[in-house]
Amino acid sequence: QVQVVESGGGLVQPGGSLRLSCVVSGSTSTIYVMGWYRQVPGKERELVASISNLGIFSYGDSVKGRFAISRDNAKNTGFLQMNSLKPEDTAVYYCNADLRVGAGARHVFWGQGTQVTVSS
Repeated sequence: QVQVVESGGGLVQPGGSLRLSCVVSGSTSTIYVMGWYRQVPGKERELVASISNLGIFSYGDSVKGRFAISRDNAKNTGFLQMNSLKPEDTAVYYCNADLRVGAGARHVFWGQGTQVTVSS
């Protein structure tokens, strides 16, 4: 069974930084896309950043220039470096991974989320 587990969330002051990690475990083949999304109550889940196996990056407009996504393929781990954090960045952050399990079809797997709170 594929598992996606986020970590690194917490409380940080405005202007501070956090680094989130996402570990994908289980029987996996190529992770085509690894992404980070966030959600606050009453709003749609939104894309924060994503990175493909071909090195294509995508960022949400609100985080461009402040956040950076990366991945360590040898460890099946993704990262989200968050700098210059603002109170409006407060949300539950979710990692997902678009991958194949063995020779099967592609599926998107989601983690349970990690809370990021930006407050003084």
